[in-house]
Amino acid sequence: MFTQKPKLMLIKLYDNNQKQLQQVIDCLQNGGVIIYPTDTIYAIGCNLLDKKAIERVSRIMGYSESKHNFSIICHDFSNLSEYAGQIPNHIFRLMKQLLPGAFTFILPASRQVPKLFASKKSTVGIRVPNNAIARGIVAQLGNPIIAASIHNPEFEDEYSTDPELIFERFGSLVDMVIDGGMGENEPSTILDCTTDEIEIIRQGKGIF
Repeated sequence: MFTQKPKLMLIKLYDNNQKQLQQVIDCLQNGGVIIYPTDTIYAIGCNLLDKKAIERVSRIMGYSESKHNFSIICHDFSNLSEYAGQIPNHIFRLMKQLLPGAFTFILPASRQVPKLFASKKSTVGIRVPNNAIARGIVAQLGNPIIAASIHNPEFEDEYSTDPELIFERFGSLVDMVIDGGMGENEPSTILDCTTDEIEIIRQGKGIF
């Protein structure tokens, strides 16, 4: 059972203010869990390199460690390649065409992904969202963060799109909610690129 924290933080980051951005980075580097905007739905996440924080996100979301649906948020293609295995040329060209954007690419995972997630996952979902806040956090942190959608069909859309209502609902579970303005209520489009033919797993905001 999760208990109320003595200090809850709702930070506005509309203009990527450096002082506020550094607060977010400090939180992530100290094992914090945050809720942050993307170019689709607000997401919950933490530092990809912090196993204890990943375990905490799993507990909050009710996931088992081996059956979670975390994606990795990358800033650009330079750190994306560290977590994906060999990417065929036609997939790489497609990614260059569609990213940054509202797409999640399911790719073969590099060797270090199973170690990071304490699982036997052979694939990984990778995003480069068209959102300056999410990508700014990753760039400043120096490595990716994880992402899981906070959208739940049992709740009204406002509780996954309005930062203040998100803070009201999730504030006692996380260390920080980042207000980046009203979010979307449509998720990313998921493309499975692990076989020769690209398969649309979920049609979302991204048009493929």
